[in-house]
Amino acid sequence: MIKTDITPALEHTAFEFLYAFARFEFCMKEAGYLKSDKPGKKAEPNWDKFVRSNRTRYSLSADALALLNAAPQQQISTGHGKLAWREIEFDENEYELQAVAILLRVARNNVFHGGKHGATGWDDVNRTLQILTHGKNVLDELAEFGRFNEYIRR
Repeated sequence: MIKTDITPALEHTAFEFLYAFARFEFCMKEAGYLKSDKPGKKAEPNWDKFVRSNRTRYSLSADALALLNAAPQQQISTGHGKLAWREIEFDENEYELQAVAILLRVARNNVFHGGKHGATGWDDVNRTLQILTHGKNVLDELAEFGRFNEYIRR
């Protein structure tokens, strides 16, 4: 998507999504969901630890289901400096929370890192708005689900 195609609504929605994403990762760190808690190590949020701790009590919301149905694609290398896009496939036994967490990170990477030429539907402003709106709502739901209320408003 070129800059002139970005509508004010898309700009606002992208900001809201990225802000919610950053706040959610802040909350995970504050709540102890860290990749490593060894002194001197980087404080990185651990999505997998969050999922493992909560996957059996999670159920899809309408926004989470809509995000799964929108199915943002993931950019991959095909070798020799070439890039392509692929659908993300989940195991039939995949925990719903794991699938949602993966799609949230893919949507974040797609927005943050740019370079979406060739991605089916990426230049479609309405599709992008849909993914980001549902993603932001899911992040808000996960903050509530994770009981991050004490951290989210800091």
